[in-house]
Amino acid sequence: MFTSDVEAAESLQKKYKELKEKIGKVIVGQHEVIEGSLIAILCNGHSLLVGVPGLAKTLLVNTISKVLDLDFKRIQFTPDLMPSDITGAEILDENRNFKFIKGPLFSNIILADEINRTPPKTQSALLEAMQERHVTIGGQVHQLPSPFFVLATQNPIEQEGTYPLPEAQLDRFMFNIWLDYPTLQEELEIVKSTTSNQQISLDPVISAEEILYYQQLVRKVPVPDNVMEYAVQLVHKTRPNEHGSEIARNYISWGAGPRASQYLILGAKCYALLHGKFSPDIEDVKAISIPILRHRVVRNYKAEAEGMKIEDLIKKLL
Repeated sequence: MFTSDVEAAESLQKKYKELKEKIGKVIVGQHEVIEGSLIAILCNGHSLLVGVPGLAKTLLVNTISKVLDLDFKRIQFTPDLMPSDITGAEILDENRNFKFIKGPLFSNIILADEINRTPPKTQSALLEAMQERHVTIGGQVHQLPSPFFVLATQNPIEQEGTYPLPEAQLDRFMFNIWLDYPTLQEELEIVKSTTSNQQISLDPVISAEEILYYQQLVRKVPVPDNVMEYAVQLVHKTRPNEHGSEIARNYISWGAGPRASQYLILGAKCYALLHGKFSPDIEDVKAISIPILRHRVVRNYKAEAEGMKIEDLIKKLL
């Protein structure tokens, strides 16, 4: 596809600028959210989007799927949703033979809307597919399409009747991205564009083959030893044991695991590439550390009593 990795890296930077420009036609603001979602996709990871209703989470995922030229399916998670409703099921056809009918999970981008509203049995079916990239029905393994990403959403308010994701399942998500309210200027733009009759058509920027190629390119990026050590030490600092930091021992009941270190390095590689560098430095690790560590670090009662947020603790550790 390209004569050298440098040429490929330069083409990725151009494509990234084009992607942000196209997505910006539909999504006003939310630059960090868009960047985080694209980095997760280029690192072959999954994202959890957390925000109150009406912040365009569904529209964002739909827009990303259009500019990436990928199949997109939305699954609305409800308390009565069964695993077979998302993975598919075997049925008897007219010839009395079992036939597998694929569920909505067989798509490139899955929007798992309000994932915490469905029981653990259905959550675990989705999370198994996220990890293994296949589903097993009736002893038969069915491979999911490639590339495959899950962008799950959660509503931080209204916790009645929800099934919070356990820490082990949250760990499957590369990023935990918080969506905040738009600024006054951004909201004015949103209202102007959504209350007129203008139609925005989006052309694909990157194909599925290119995404798979760029995923391999991200993994090829060399990382200096000091950056690797910084990322691993940062994760160690979150653990409230003798090797952890004083902040962790005072305010954290559970720290991040090795998957956090892996994602910090992968994310830093991708972040560096997208910003015109051919190798990540410590600043690149810092830039993506909060969405990677936010859902892997658990505060203790003391931190909660003193009103310390997870983000504050991570910033102190940085």
